[in-house]
Amino acid sequence: MKEKKENFNEWYNEVIEEAKLIDKRYPVKGMNVWLPYGWAIAKKMDEILRALMFETGHEEVYFPLLIPSDQFAKESEHIRGFGGEVFWVERGGNEKLDIPLILRPTSETAMYPMFSLWIRTHGDLPLKVFQIVNVFRYETKQTRAFLRVREIHFFEAHTCHENHEDSEKQINEDINIWEKFCQKMALPYILNKRPDWDKFAGANYTIAADTIMPSGRPLQIGTMHSYGQNFSKAYDIMFTKENGSRDYVYQTTFGISERIIGAIVGIHGDDRGLILPPEIAPYQIVIVPIISGDKEMIINESRKLYEEIKDEFRVKLDDRDDYTPGYKFYDWELKGVPLRIELGPRDIKNNVITVARRDTFERITIQRSEMLPRLKEILNEIQRNLRERAYKNMYSKIKEAKSIDDIKSNEDVNLIHWCGSKQCADIIDQESGKKVLGIPLNIEKKNGKCLICGKETDNLCYIGKPY
Repeated sequence: MKEKKENFNEWYNEVIEEAKLIDKRYPVKGMNVWLPYGWAIAKKMDEILRALMFETGHEEVYFPLLIPSDQFAKESEHIRGFGGEVFWVERGGNEKLDIPLILRPTSETAMYPMFSLWIRTHGDLPLKVFQIVNVFRYETKQTRAFLRVREIHFFEAHTCHENHEDSEKQINEDINIWEKFCQKMALPYILNKRPDWDKFAGANYTIAADTIMPSGRPLQIGTMHSYGQNFSKAYDIMFTKENGSRDYVYQTTFGISERIIGAIVGIHGDDRGLILPPEIAPYQIVIVPIISGDKEMIINESRKLYEEIKDEFRVKLDDRDDYTPGYKFYDWELKGVPLRIELGPRDIKNNVITVARRDTFERITIQRSEMLPRLKEILNEIQRNLRERAYKNMYSKIKEAKSIDDIKSNEDVNLIHWCGSKQCADIIDQESGKKVLGIPLNIEKKNGKCLICGKETDNLCYIGKPY
């Protein structure tokens, strides 16, 4: 396997292929086949998101894939933003359709005509729904597994509110949900308010969560959008207030895609393959029998061990006959299983188990009588270690810059003073190839001078070469 530090891009592609997450050989570019192990990771992600949504009063819906083009065109800024990315359906059988259809690139234009039917009075608000579906975008750049694809596994939450204040509370709730979600993914991130020219098409503003991959390039992995009344006016989503007057609702959305899995692969993995945080691993523990002497006895004891722990953990017993323990160690390390239990004659005789951590390769002997609490403790330690290690690595990829030469001197993300103008952002892009990611939410403002024009400003911003 390629070394991660030597060639991250080749390493990334090889790990995804060798760990059997997806098969890229499907005959439509950018549309990949999810293999069982990769889909199991995606389903764990979905399960975590569903739980967080239900905790905050959201309800799950499922909307059709096809959107009539006349509905899509109602919000002019939205169609300008997505018009070049949509897949069109213009025939049904042998008949040319009167109204062409599109495959949803996102679901505002599918949902909002229905919202206008569902919402009548203030008693119908807030409306908080989400769905987990595939969306389709005609990606013209080079496709890359999970990071740039044309069929995207996608989570999207949509809400409607009585006023601006309530919609702002929803954005704050989304930020809290995002923090809880990323703790479970053990993923680090920075929150940026995107510049106006880079916000979601049709939004008042966009907050994006970016992580930084080992290559030094930022990757957008989550977004929260405040729409104000932009879409509700286009789709006539109105409600009657308590005083009898009528008004348009205020709306927000919150989106997360399969890019999360690409981030987990890139940020946590090493030269042996994946390292999966215990919260999202399809198998948290794998049991590998060490066959020596009485094979039947060792297999039976391994099955007994499996029965003892299966109700507490997601566990796999690897009792394949035709593979050596060494091959199984390699296979499960490649797949990133957080904890391996080895059970051989000596372990059985001494009433212990030997465990190996995937994150540190530490081997630990545990008494069977103390097994359950110790396994939980170690898995918690792995989760915590992965998150702390990832944050440390991310911050090592952020460098303050005082000049264009500083920016050019590295491939990492830079923190600079910026006046907020597109003109200065364009100069940074032209000179360095790095783009303004936005104004960070989690850094205090401080006085300085714009790196390009020298104007006094307290705006700090991140810049980098996004995926």
